[in-house]
Amino acid sequence: MQRDQTTTTRLRAMLQKILLLTKDGKLHWKRQEGSAHRFATWNSNLLIIGPTDPVEESNIPRYLFVTPLDSPTHVEINSNDEELGQQLLELTQAVENTTRGSTPIDPFSLTDDVLTRLNH
Repeated sequence: MQRDQTTTTRLRAMLQKILLLTKDGKLHWKRQEGSAHRFATWNSNLLIIGPTDPVEESNIPRYLFVTPLDSPTHVEINSNDEELGQQLLELTQAVENTTRGSTPIDPFSLTDDVLTRLNH
């Protein structure tokens, strides 16, 4: 993927921030029930990383998809990216480590909290 150096630098900084927050336990990733990815919310953005196959056991390309919760725009980084791919793999491994053994959930299930917000 061709991009200018300023954009690459900004994406690298974003990946580093997400990685640090993940490793520090400040960004809470969840496993989606019946899905091949994990997700988290950060700064009013939905983060989706996948697939869930262990990094060390698979050569499957990984991706990080970032989309604002209030907009259809998005950013996607793929592990095949020459400049950012290795950093994404490091993040994927950190997410795998923090979610290993966690119970999958359905992020789209209706909860009392969601229903309360909708009825205000």
